[in-house]
Amino acid sequence: MPPEAVTEHWGSEDARKQAAYLGMWVFIATEVLLFAALFTAYGVYRSVYPEAFRAAQLTMEVGLGTLNTFLLVTSSILVALGVHAVRGNRPGLGGALLLSAALLGVVFLAVKGVEYAHHVKEGGLPGDAYRFTEVPRVGASLFFTLYYLLTGVHALHVTVGVGVLTVLGVRSAAGTFSAAYATPVELGGMYWHLVDVVWLFVYPILYLS
Repeated sequence: MPPEAVTEHWGSEDARKQAAYLGMWVFIATEVLLFAALFTAYGVYRSVYPEAFRAAQLTMEVGLGTLNTFLLVTSSILVALGVHAVRGNRPGLGGALLLSAALLGVVFLAVKGVEYAHHVKEGGLPGDAYRFTEVPRVGASLFFTLYYLLTGVHALHVTVGVGVLTVLGVRSAAGTFSAAYATPVELGGMYWHLVDVVWLFVYPILYLS
């Protein structure tokens, strides 16, 4: 059950839950605006340097990007199942599912690290550090700048999400959550789904378009 002092502050559990959901939706809206700005910048510069962006895009590790897409989608399914388990008064199973999703998030970050290492080795770096001779510098350096910006900001969100899922998974396994008190797990699930959905936009524009 939630702490009584917190519930008393809001007057009722329903009021506390509604406030928590409202706060999360506001947060998600700000995150959508952030990534929308980054996607817009990418679209503008791609329209200015279409050939350079396409040439730079061909150097992307499509296999690793596809693997990361599979990892995030699978983790999102596990989170949904975890929330469902907690709502069904099975916090132990819910905790195991949440921790499994967090582990997939760690693997996602490791794969992204391998990708970054490849790009650095080849000279695909942002701005003035760009030295990838196979693709002309003009325009391509902008592509890599936006690539690191988009994937870096997303990776930061994944890192935060892994921490959130780990805490929620451990607490759920310890029996903290139940059908009567699942709000933190539900909010954590919403955050992770946001991370997943953002990647489903990042992946095609950087690797496939």
